[in-house]
Amino acid sequence: MDENEIGTKIIGFAVRIHRELGPGLFESVYEAVLADSLGQAKLRVERQVVIPIAYDGRMFDEGFRADLIVERKVILELKCAQCVAPVHRKQMLTYLRLSGLRLGYVLNFGAVTMRDGIVRLANRLPSSRC
Repeated sequence: MDENEIGTKIIGFAVRIHRELGPGLFESVYEAVLADSLGQAKLRVERQVVIPIAYDGRMFDEGFRADLIVERKVILELKCAQCVAPVHRKQMLTYLRLSGLRLGYVLNFGAVTMRDGIVRLANRLPSSRC
């Protein structure tokens, strides 16, 4: 399964969860429910993954923690805010670059509709052919 196929499944579950639970819960609630849903769909999901960074020839484990990584291909940053700020987009692009992954989503469960809360960002991901 490639990144785009995984992304399609992620979005489907995120929309369903948002419809059923609504906006405004703690991010950790959406993280747990989304991870469980993806796991039930037989996708490999890792939560709160430490991503080390290299700087000046040294490694640091304190780089960042990815909320979710799905199939070791797609990184998810979950938010529960009024809107996704430009800094959240920049943050995800940095996560993609540092992790070496090519596709990431910022999913804002605080949005009125999930459609308004989805930001897809790619880093050297080839375009899909239809």
